[in-house]
Amino acid sequence: MSNTPIRLQIILGSTRPVRAGEAIARWVSDVASARTDFEVELIDLAQVNLPLLDEPRQPSQGDYQHEHTRRWSATIRRGDAVIFVLPEYNHSFNAATKNAVDFLYEEWRYKSAGIVCYGGGARGTRAAQHFKTVLSALKMTHVGDVAVGLSEVPVVDGALAATPQMTRALTTLLNETARLSPHLRSLREDAGIAPH
Repeated sequence: MSNTPIRLQIILGSTRPVRAGEAIARWVSDVASARTDFEVELIDLAQVNLPLLDEPRQPSQGDYQHEHTRRWSATIRRGDAVIFVLPEYNHSFNAATKNAVDFLYEEWRYKSAGIVCYGGGARGTRAAQHFKTVLSALKMTHVGDVAVGLSEVPVVDGALAATPQMTRALTTLLNETARLSPHLRSLREDAGIAPH
């Protein structure tokens, strides 16, 4: 397998003006960036600012009519692996994440996908469970979850004081991402899915 660093994209799913996800995504990025096996890119869906899905053709055709979709496609196409930082809203994952995922199809295929979910008492786990069915439909390989309970580990002054257990869980997720991503890159190459 290649020694090329894995291009890991961390997608911050919440677009709310006041959100815990920003601090959580920064924590994930900091832990991953401290390693030598990843090139880390933090993607904030609030900055991507996609409209509600407005492409006239099916995403599986890859025939995008709008510039915002072409930019989004190019962004996701360059990655090898994804970690979704996912809030739980009303016992499921949020609409902005689903919308961003639904704009594309091929760009997601044969990539590893980790989930760092967060919420109140359930710690975002219901959102993660629902989202796994989406990952499966996209032929992504789920590599693990980290659940952040905001009632136990709140964000204070824009920072998350992660527990040792959370850091161990994230390290396990990253190790699995590093283990599987080179094999999945080969699958994408065999399927003719270009990295750029």
